Amino acid sequence: MPVTVFEHMSGLARSLGAINLGQGFPDAPPPAALTAAAMRAMETRSQQYPPSAGVPELRDAVAAYYARTQGLALAREQVIVTSGATEAIAAAILAVVGAGDEVLLFAPAYDAYAPLVRRAGGVPVFVPLAPPGWHYAEAAIVAAISPRTRAMIINDPLNPTGSVASPEDLAHLARLCITHDLLAICDEVWEAVRFDSRAHRSLLAEPGMAARAIKIGSAGKIFGATGWKVGWLAADAALAAVLAKAHQFITFTTPPMLQWAAAEGLADPAITAALHADWAASRKVLIEGLAREGFAVLGSAATWFACIDLAASGIALDDRRFSERAVREAGVASIPLSALWEGAGGPTTIVRLCYCKPPAMLEDAVARLSRWRSGL
Repeated sequence: MPVTVFEHMSGLARSLGAINLGQGFPDAPPPAALTAAAMRAMETRSQQYPPSAGVPELRDAVAAYYARTQGLALAREQVIVTSGATEAIAAAILAVVGAGDEVLLFAPAYDAYAPLVRRAGGVPVFVPLAPPGWHYAEAAIVAAISPRTRAMIINDPLNPTGSVASPEDLAHLARLCITHDLLAICDEVWEAVRFDSRAHRSLLAEPGMAARAIKIGSAGKIFGATGWKVGWLAADAALAAVLAKAHQFITFTTPPMLQWAAAEGLADPAITAALHADWAASRKVLIEGLAREGFAVLGSAATWFACIDLAASGIALDDRRFSERAVREAGVASIPLSALWEGAGGPTTIVRLCYCKPPAMLEDAVARLSRWRSGL
């Protein structure tokens, strides 16, 4: 199997000494309170195998966090802790997808979805989303559903576009799941990284979805601690029990000291508020800097990413050539959107840049891209 586009671009950034605005991770360490909590747990609590489903404190904290921030009523038994959200995605797919089952994926899509569906014996069926709104067109989804369709994977907020599903999108996605007896695997890792002044609403909360939606979250995204690899699944208790069986044969469990620290972090709203303020400020630096230099920045309401439209910016390169040349010649790594798209018909002139970086680094990156662009 080929390496992911994220690994490829990050590898180039490291080898070339380029500014890495490709792979999404903050340059700053996690909040000091989280690091202190992890160290305290390492010194005073067990470092042996925790329960496969997760330490009770984190399972309870996830349920309480979603009750406080999203109005969801979850019990401990409905939460399964995983080694990152990608493992949660794998566990969900392996638990519910069988040989020959079709799974709807919305393109552009996180590049782990299709390989995992195929690994489970399923068949990925792509439904394209169109810029600039990236809405879930009901007619296109209906046309993609067949008697073999088992599930759909919805990434909301959407990486790489930074877009957010509208209430109308969520309502008709739920209606289609109910009408066609589909399960929904909901990758919601960016739920706490929104800048549209709206609270996140999960597809799990839509009427009729409690027993057919699997919600996936990530401490790495909530706290900017991507290397911790602490994620979770939340679902109806009966479905969660099935997910737990798939999880136990993947990683089995996750480091307990990180689980206890994540539990403390979820209980303290001040930690996430401070992170959100920092990310909002760096987001403004990148978006306004790119716009000032004549780059056409697409609208986004969430995630750590901003996208630029090369054609609208007057740049006569497709996204893959732009990203390869920009990292080598401008010293700035990005992600071509077409790398997250299978099949024909996708956009080929959009690149993604990560903004959860120090403002000075972002300003330097914008200046490098501007100087390089002037010589094209």
